[in-house]
Amino acid sequence: MRIEKKLSNTFQEFMQSGKAGGIILILCTLVSLALANSPLGEGYLGFWHRHVAGLSIEHWVNDALMAIFFLLIGLELKRELYNGELSDLRNAMLPILGAAGGIAVPALIHFLFNGGSATQAGIGIPMATDIAFALGVLSLLGKRVPASLKVFLAALAVMDDLGAIIVIAVFYTTQLSFAWLFAALGVFAALFLMKRLLRVMALTPYLLGGALMWYCMLQSGVHATIAGVLLAFAIPYSAIEDDAGSPSHRLEHMLHKPVAFLILPIFALANTGIVIGAGWAQELLSANSLGILLGLGIGKPIGIVLVTFVAVAVGVCRLPLDLAWRHILGAGLLGGIGFTMSIFITNLAFAGQAETINASKMAILLASFAAGVLGFIWLKFMGAPLASDPDPDTMDFESEPAR
Repeated sequence: MRIEKKLSNTFQEFMQSGKAGGIILILCTLVSLALANSPLGEGYLGFWHRHVAGLSIEHWVNDALMAIFFLLIGLELKRELYNGELSDLRNAMLPILGAAGGIAVPALIHFLFNGGSATQAGIGIPMATDIAFALGVLSLLGKRVPASLKVFLAALAVMDDLGAIIVIAVFYTTQLSFAWLFAALGVFAALFLMKRLLRVMALTPYLLGGALMWYCMLQSGVHATIAGVLLAFAIPYSAIEDDAGSPSHRLEHMLHKPVAFLILPIFALANTGIVIGAGWAQELLSANSLGILLGLGIGKPIGIVLVTFVAVAVGVCRLPLDLAWRHILGAGLLGGIGFTMSIFITNLAFAGQAETINASKMAILLASFAAGVLGFIWLKFMGAPLASDPDPDTMDFESEPAR
């Protein structure tokens, strides 16, 4: 039996904020690039390195503001697990395996170029997908693409970001303080028990506990943004879609616009001030830059399409009714938009190596731009829903064999 479900209001809101937020991100990136390469460049870059309360402004942006971004990612992931594409294992397998392929193949490509070298730490850079940008580009196509493609890409990007979060937690932790780590986990346990045993539904206690957990995580050596993800899973959630009484739903609605229109633009301003020197084009031919360019531009679509194709061929999962392989390829191309997460991992992978960071960010921007343009063009001309598809405003969860 075919079951159709309206795309949730929360998901629609996320798509809309993604479209407008993506435009603002692009503008902030262009402004940052222009200022960094103007006579004001030295002062502009110096501003982000000024220290406030013991940390540089850039550090506050990347560790504190981005923890809020990771909190939203955690809330999105939890909603997908309860109500979304990931709530049913049969439906979840397609984006989960697609994300796995989109992580593994780009990492392999980067490793082939950089294994055993000083830039091997950049292996995590092409693994990531910028969920806001990818969905923002897809939203520009409106009803030209099937509704289930939007849900597939959202679920894939969320799982992709989860993979990036795990990579950050495991591989980019330098000096670990077990005392502070256990303190952070203790706060998380207390918040979890407050949810399960005391049934506390007010947001304030969770947010205060989250701030304390963030500080403990910062001191532990594990990247402090991980506290945002943990906090998301400690906050009570209602399985009723868009339940106004659910703290998780309320917080998710509260965070959409601040993240899209404030936090991510500030992150772009703080992290895309790339000084374009005389040899920037030559630097794109370095092993690290090639690993990033090819990883995002070629590895992402190959990994996503190849793994999902094999999974469907052996019967592990099936394509939704209104999707064909050309749609999966379009999603794979958009998966190559690394931007926010890739830049974030770059700062961790090459901490203190300004030239390598600069070159990596240039490769990320070019690869992400190319992926966005190619994905948009491909889906604009090849992504029209099939003649037999249901109404594009509805989501069909039943599947049929691949076409």
